[in-house]
Amino acid sequence: METILAIDHGTQSCRALLFDPQGNLLAKHKVEIEPYYSTEPGFAEQDPQVFWNALCEACQGLWQMEGVDKSSVKGVSLTTQRSTVLVLDENGKPLRDAIVWPDDRRVEGLPNLGGFWGTAFRVAGATETVNVLRSQCESVWLEKFQPEIWGKTKHYLYLSGYLTYLMTGEYNDSISSQVGYVPFDYKALTWEKKWGWKWQVMPMDEEMLPNLIPAGDLLGTITPEAAEATGIPVGLPLVASAADKATEVLGAGCVHPNMACLSYGTTATINTTHAKYYEIYPMIPPYPAAVPGQYTMELQIYRGYWMVSWFKKEFGLREQRLADEQGIMAEDLFDDLLQAVPAGSEGLMLQPYWTPGIKVPGPEARGSIIGFSDVHTRAHIYRAIIEGLAYALREGAEQTEKRTKVALTDIRVAGGGSQSEAAMQITADIFGKPVSRPHLYEASGLGAAINGMVGLGIHSDYESAVQAMTRVKDTFYPNPEVAAMYNSLYEDVYLKLYKQVQPLYKKIKSISTKY
Repeated sequence: METILAIDHGTQSCRALLFDPQGNLLAKHKVEIEPYYSTEPGFAEQDPQVFWNALCEACQGLWQMEGVDKSSVKGVSLTTQRSTVLVLDENGKPLRDAIVWPDDRRVEGLPNLGGFWGTAFRVAGATETVNVLRSQCESVWLEKFQPEIWGKTKHYLYLSGYLTYLMTGEYNDSISSQVGYVPFDYKALTWEKKWGWKWQVMPMDEEMLPNLIPAGDLLGTITPEAAEATGIPVGLPLVASAADKATEVLGAGCVHPNMACLSYGTTATINTTHAKYYEIYPMIPPYPAAVPGQYTMELQIYRGYWMVSWFKKEFGLREQRLADEQGIMAEDLFDDLLQAVPAGSEGLMLQPYWTPGIKVPGPEARGSIIGFSDVHTRAHIYRAIIEGLAYALREGAEQTEKRTKVALTDIRVAGGGSQSEAAMQITADIFGKPVSRPHLYEASGLGAAINGMVGLGIHSDYESAVQAMTRVKDTFYPNPEVAAMYNSLYEDVYLKLYKQVQPLYKKIKSISTKY
């Protein structure tokens, strides 16, 4: 039997996964990692060795599992967390710790761009948007605050490119992993032309960037050094895959424009796949899909299901103690909190903009909880979090339908939050539509395996691979009465909330910056 080793290096763990051509997960070994450390408020960094050690341990652990036949593995595919930046010297050695994607550092007070592009942005009314983008760019921060490191930087890579280099010795990366602040042309799916505006906004030389390889093509082969560290056979092909959200969409089977994939992960997103390039908001592009040459239109709630971890830390001590006694995860007990509170959380509503955005939410945004009364408990807060995330993703779905003129008729939910029966039912009720779960929780790993299967010719194309390897596990249907109540709260309260409080967010930012 021919199998693919898919490596899924996420925010909190690295997983080595063995898949067959029918999309069955034959074996899995998971290694937990510390997501990042913070030296200052808003900073998120990690020792690059942590990522590599976890990958090696996950693979070595997989080979030791009963029934795993290493000789069946025909190739490797890799998917990773997005936008985690590493800078290397001329010898391929990291110059500093990685800047991990939740990092929120900013470069304040940047002057407006001059020259042609500065004038063009001013005429288009885009100066503020570009300045926010520049302030968040890691290369801008490095150039300003660590010029000695920036001066030695020869290679500027995402985690996917760094791990590819360690596995193959090649400075290659997948086109479909380029999500973040790099001079990438999201429409042409290649590096920006030399005269393009992104080279002005994100200072770097093209020689620093990896060679771009389409998903399904060869990134390189496993070197003897990597084989010794990981146990992966020497010479096996490493097939280009995509960033973890894109592979999750593919693994959920959402490859047509009428299909939406909700990701209930650390960042909550709604994604749809299109052959045509769409921008929902000007200058906010779709990302490269895991299917080569296509685009995944995405709206994201940046802190998403991270809020569940926040709730556990701040309010979930009781569940944590019970979980420790029972040897389970604390999140497994949170469904009891959702069931203890009626739909609508008795008027408590939450808008989950815990982290500002470039467009929606804007750079001044904060989270909001309104409607408190003396009946509300921590269980109400937890249910309001889950409801708020579903409201925000429904708004994203409606924006997608409005922009593309394609009705979303098939909604699938992946990610850790999809394992909650109560959260799935809340989603169906708030969307007012049936929602389904893929047959595997490991949807991002499955998507990477699909890239590997097609790339190596085990499946002839993506249509047949998706048909053979993905399927629905179960479907949740909306309760008409509950859905009607949610619809009223959504249209009459939630959609109006941000516009009402936005001036106050701006005032908060102005006052807090002043003092």
